[in-house]
Amino acid sequence: MNTELILIRHGETAWNRERRMQGQTDTPLSDIGRAQAEAVGLRLARHPFTALYSSDLLRAWDTAAAIARASGHEVRRKRDLRERTFGVFEGLTHDEMSRRYPDEHGRFSSRDPDYAMPGGESPRQFFERSLACLDAIARAHAGECVVVVTHGLVLDTLHRAARNIPLDAKREAPLLNASLNTFHRTDDSWIEVAWGDVAHLAEVGVTRFDSRAV
Repeated sequence: MNTELILIRHGETAWNRERRMQGQTDTPLSDIGRAQAEAVGLRLARHPFTALYSSDLLRAWDTAAAIARASGHEVRRKRDLRERTFGVFEGLTHDEMSRRYPDEHGRFSSRDPDYAMPGGESPRQFFERSLACLDAIARAHAGECVVVVTHGLVLDTLHRAARNIPLDAKREAPLLNASLNTFHRTDDSWIEVAWGDVAHLAEVGVTRFDSRAV
């Protein structure tokens, strides 16, 4: 099996700009995010692929809808492509988290793979959930090219799986809105082919932050 998956983080949202933890809160695209979605749709209209999958959260679904309009593909909804659940942290900035939930934020910041904040998922639970979904998509489309619209930490999951990066290691790779991130699934491994391709956003604008996921 040699399947190509092109993973795309949704376009920018207002909470991205405000540095608020989104998780599974259903936030819409910003004006810039909608323009980014249209731009990535036009880029992929020139790149043949066989199937289009998306998280069912609005920011990903609307990004996928722009790709569908440009390419003619139907969007296939996958709940397990959702972002990690951050429980009580959702809607808060990191400063607000540390003030309201100092103990919980301290454990979260330690990158303990098995710590789940109240109402949330641990890194290990999220990693296993999202990687299983991506594996299933790859198996269902052996030898094909598939586009998957999802969230920043799902990109991070596949980056770590391909490069064998521990869950407690600090993230170094940027998680860029509306970027193309290409992986190949072989019989026994994931291979990262390209990361953070935003050439199609030259006129729209690239949303850049540090390594923290918001």
